[in-house]
Amino acid sequence: MKYSLTIILLLFVATAFAQSDAKSNKLVQFSGIITDADSNIVVPYVTITNLSFKEQKYAANYQGYYSFIAHPGDTVVFSAVGFTSKTFILPNEIAEHKYTAMVKLKSEVVYLKAVRVNPWATVEEFNKDFLSMKVADDDMAIAKRNVSPKALRGMIATLPRDGQEISNGNYRYNFDRMINTNMRQTNPLLNPFAWGRLMQTIFSGDKLRSEDR
Repeated sequence: MKYSLTIILLLFVATAFAQSDAKSNKLVQFSGIITDADSNIVVPYVTITNLSFKEQKYAANYQGYYSFIAHPGDTVVFSAVGFTSKTFILPNEIAEHKYTAMVKLKSEVVYLKAVRVNPWATVEEFNKDFLSMKVADDDMAIAKRNVSPKALRGMIATLPRDGQEISNGNYRYNFDRMINTNMRQTNPLLNPFAWGRLMQTIFSGDKLRSEDR
């Protein structure tokens, strides 16, 4: 009777170990898509680390899709730059040889300390520059200085002409040229040949009057 109980106990223990080994050796195809928890936009190239299996690493593709072989109960960590790492544990009981999970990563906000840049190396240099600083004029004084005759003459001499000024200048130039051309064509007093003919007419008239006498 004692031997029978011992044999039954050994068979029970062996069966339990066999079932445990079968469960531990079971492989599943673990796959899914990784998205942003706030916008549901896929997160590409996420690093996946299986902490339960020699910390083996995998990577999701540019569409956020991942797929690799794992064991039931494995602990998997999803990590990406700009996101908080997420730990995922596969269920111990998986009926099929595949398991799918949609993983959502939370954006990680990093607050940096404010950096103040000062042009003075020491407080003494700041006090020296502050005491020797020239206080700026108020708005009214600046406005009067900008519209002073000296400032306006300087702007006229240095600033280029705008389109309206160029157009007006071209119009006046063309108008003056047209007036001068018309005057040269219509006013005989401006023609030296007309003056020559006039002088000849006068001399001829004087000569005829002298002959009549």
